[in-house]
Amino acid sequence: QVQLVESGGGLVQAGGSLRLSCAASGRTFSSYAMGWFRQAPGKEREFVARITRSGGSNYYADFVKGRFTISRDNAKNTVSLQMNSLKPEDTAVYYCAADPSPLSGGYSFHTRYPYWGRGTQVTVSS
Repeated sequence: QVQLVESGGGLVQAGGSLRLSCAASGRTFSSYAMGWFRQAPGKEREFVARITRSGGSNYYADFVKGRFTISRDNAKNTVSLQMNSLKPEDTAVYYCAADPSPLSGGYSFHTRYPYWGRGTQVTVSS
């Protein structure tokens, strides 16, 4: 099992940047693919990005391609999401999630991830 704690959220103006971090407990962090999801008020939780166990492959939602970058440091048990060119529609609670499955199919479905952090609020003002 893994425990996840997000940090780095806040209030930023449109066009600005934020870097979210997720710290994982446990000694098997490298056994999990990691994902970021977000949920805006009144909306479904949606996939943002995923990184494989080794960090060798990344996947992104179309609406963040070219703006967001996911990365991980297995030595420090952390995964990060660098968010640039933020837009008001990026406002949401952002969640870090862990997937123990070695398979990549269906990676954008939140049901693939049994472990979740509590989230960090990102607010982008216009």
